[in-house]
Amino acid sequence: MNVTHAQSSTPAPKSLGSLSVSTLCLGGNVFGWTADEAESFAVLDAYVAGGGNFIDTADVYSAWAPGNKGGESETVLGNWLASRGNRDDVVIATKVGAHPDYKGLSAATIKAAVDLSLSRLRTDHIDLYYTHYDDESVEVGEFLTALDDLVRAGKVREIAASNISARRLQESLDFSDREGVARYVALQPEYNLVARDRYEGELADVAARNGIAAVPYYALASGFLTGKYRPGAGVDSARSEKAAAYLATDRGPRVLEALDTVAAAHDAEPTTVALAWLAAQPTVASPIASARTVSQLPALLAVQDLILTDAELTLLTEASA
Repeated sequence: MNVTHAQSSTPAPKSLGSLSVSTLCLGGNVFGWTADEAESFAVLDAYVAGGGNFIDTADVYSAWAPGNKGGESETVLGNWLASRGNRDDVVIATKVGAHPDYKGLSAATIKAAVDLSLSRLRTDHIDLYYTHYDDESVEVGEFLTALDDLVRAGKVREIAASNISARRLQESLDFSDREGVARYVALQPEYNLVARDRYEGELADVAARNGIAAVPYYALASGFLTGKYRPGAGVDSARSEKAAAYLATDRGPRVLEALDTVAAAHDAEPTTVALAWLAAQPTVASPIASARTVSQLPALLAVQDLILTDAELTLLTEASA
């Protein structure tokens, strides 16, 4: 899928069903993990002040951290929403199906988990509710009907899928169309300049054919596409081992070189260029990137204003092939 059209102007808000979202989605995985509540509040305030309105979390964040049990990110986000009184100004996305105590997509699991998420988020509705991982032990009709019940009850506005195969995504969309129940409006795949194969091809084709918007996670490849991981450079980060592994591939250094070239032409950060390439791809609405500190935000928010030329998009696409 080597489409290389340029962005013609500053990206306008994108639509996910009835939701209007900013070009950059702020990842909430760090809230209550590598960013404490005060740091998280500062990042959230700066993100909104910089024009963002779309925040992504999950009920499982951050159960993997010692001492955490899941729900920490939602709790921090809920406290921020309550303290700022800005619930109607932001689009909140969270997920179901991966929390240690609420795994899978049975109707009972979904209906129990959503109430806990609503409680932690201190809100009466979730704007975008993802099935976090597909659960092939459950028929699509069961979880889609359960999600439709949540929409009808006003607990959820729109639904979306993450980590799902092209076959099951199409099966889900077909069921919704046939039965008249809530339909996925967005898809959250892993997708970035050094990990294109999981989305491009059959999955992206299903999204395009059905009008599904992509909201990619790992948009910066665990930080690798920020350019801070270079041969011989040590980085103190919870993700450094995974990000540094891209240096051992042929593609990784090639992509960094292309990012440097384009970044220099715009006096921009490699981070911004990597996000701008992703935002220019067919079906992509809003890449997800997280910030542990306020100082990391400007390079992320700058994607709202960076326009890449056809030649620059082609250079990056070919380097990442």
